[in-house]
Amino acid sequence: MNHFQFSAPALPGGLARKVAQLTCVSLFGFLLACNDKSAESASSDTAAAKTAPGEKFELKLAETWQPNFPIFGDTPQRLADNVEKMSGGRLTIKIDSANKHKSPFGVFDMVKSGQYDMGHSASYYWKGKIPTSMYFTTMPFGMIAPEQYAWFYYGDGMKLMQEVYDEHGVLSFPGGNTSNQMGGWFQKEINTVEDLKGLKMRIPGFAGEVLAKLGVSVTNIAPGELYTSLERGTIDALEWVGPALDLRMGFQKIAPYYYTGWHEPATELQFLINKQTMDKLPEDLQAILKIAMREAAYNMYVHSYYESAESWASIQEEFPEVKIKTFPPEVMNAMRKANQELLDEEAKGNPMAKKIQASQAEFLDKARGWTKISDSAYLKSQEEADAQ
Repeated sequence: MNHFQFSAPALPGGLARKVAQLTCVSLFGFLLACNDKSAESASSDTAAAKTAPGEKFELKLAETWQPNFPIFGDTPQRLADNVEKMSGGRLTIKIDSANKHKSPFGVFDMVKSGQYDMGHSASYYWKGKIPTSMYFTTMPFGMIAPEQYAWFYYGDGMKLMQEVYDEHGVLSFPGGNTSNQMGGWFQKEINTVEDLKGLKMRIPGFAGEVLAKLGVSVTNIAPGELYTSLERGTIDALEWVGPALDLRMGFQKIAPYYYTGWHEPATELQFLINKQTMDKLPEDLQAILKIAMREAAYNMYVHSYYESAESWASIQEEFPEVKIKTFPPEVMNAMRKANQELLDEEAKGNPMAKKIQASQAEFLDKARGWTKISDSAYLKSQEEADAQ
C-alpha cells in the first residue's frame, strides 16, 4: 500500500492557520532554534518533490515497545498527535507496536527496507549490524543527558550519527532520554569481581560487552519477557531503566538488590526515518516532523525525570526491604578498565569508531568541567550546608 494519500485542496484560510500553528510552536525554546544546524545536517540535500496544495501524507511507524508502554510508547504517540495538529491534518502517523509487527528488534531493518516509513527504538540495538550505532544511545562512564544533548545539537553528534546511517538510506534523530539509568536488579549482592563471573544478566549495548569481559553471561531480552525471565531464574540479574519504569515492571517483588548506575548515564532513544520517505514530503512537513521529533524527545526526558522522582519516593516508602547498593570500588575500577580496553579495540579496527570516540571524549572533557562547577558544586554546597 502506498502510504502517501491524496485529498482535495484545503479550504481558504487553511494555509494561514497552518503557518500560525507552526509559528506558535517556536515557543518551545531551544527545541525550535532558527537555522538549527543539527537538523540541517541530518536532513536530505534533495529538495522535496513539489506537491499539490492540500495533499495528505500518512506514515507508518514501527516501535520496539508493546502497546501503551509508559513513557517510551508515549513518545511516538506524542509525536503523532503534534504532527497532525501542526500540519492541520496533512501529515499523520500510524503507529504499530511490537505485538503488531512481531519484531521488536527488527525496527531498523523494517525502516531501511521501506516496510515502515519510521521507527522508534534505540540505536544500540543495531550494534550487530552497525557497530558504531551504539555511540548514539549512551556509553558507559560517558556524558549525562544535558551534556549529550549539547553534543548532539550543537556539537558533532548529529553530523556523525548521520554519517553512520547514510549508507543505509535512513535518517536518525534523538528520540527521548531516560537520563541516568540504574545499574540493575540482582538476586545476590556483588562484593567482588569474582561475584560477576558466571552471572546471567540482561544488559544491552557496550555495557554488556564490558560485563562479558569480566565473566558475565550477557543476553538481551525483549521488554515484555523481562519479569518472567528474572522470576523463573532464566537470568540472575537485569538492567532496565530506572525507578520510572522499573517499579511498574514489578522487579522489586523478585529481586532484593537495586544497584546505582555506571553504564547508561544518558540513554537516548531514536526516531528512524526512511530517507526516501522524507524526501517525498514537502519542505513544510519535513520541518514540522523535525520540530515535533525534537519536542517529543525533550518531553520524554522531563517526563522520565518526573516519574523517576515519584517512583523513587515510592520505593523508599512502600518497599523499604529493597537494598540500594553501589558497586564497590574494586568492581567499578575493573569495569572502567574493561571499558577502556574495549574502546581502544574498537578504535583500532574502525576509523569511524575512532572519530566518534574522539569527538565524544573532547566534548565530555569540556562539558564535564562546566557540570562540576555548576550542578555538582551546587549540590555539594547544599549537602554541606544541610550537614551543619
